[in-house]
Amino acid sequence: MIHYLLVFLISMVPLIELRGAIPYAVGWGCNIWISYAIAIVGNMIPVPFIYFFARKVLLWGKDKKFIGKFFTFCLEKGEKGGKKLQQKAGKGLFVALMLFVGIPLPGTGAWTGTLAASILDMDFKSSILAVILGVLIAGVIMMLASVGVFGAIGAIFN
Repeated sequence: MIHYLLVFLISMVPLIELRGAIPYAVGWGCNIWISYAIAIVGNMIPVPFIYFFARKVLLWGKDKKFIGKFFTFCLEKGEKGGKKLQQKAGKGLFVALMLFVGIPLPGTGAWTGTLAASILDMDFKSSILAVILGVLIAGVIMMLASVGVFGAIGAIFN
């Protein structure tokens, strides 16, 4: 039971998110489907708060003594990601955001994607839908990677 709680909490941590939570669950022998669901929920809980408040908090804190550098880093990361998405996507911003969140690499998760959507002034419903679809995709990829499916496919073709 404690491992499921840790899956939930790990999936809420920025940069780690479900990309770390699902391999943790597999490593501890937790049920993969229960872990997947828990990680999705945990990863999505911060999203509305990030959308509505993160930019305001980051702008407020970017010139503060102890937190300024980190807040500036986060703000620049979100702005850079948002601009890059917008340039590449044009009118396909929804799909671009979904794929950005769905690629399980550090810095491309729900936190950064939601911050980018907020900075780009995407509407709330579209942002949330794109992010949740991306999180579902990233979760499937991490689940397959964690149980060794990609390694098995590689072994077959080598």
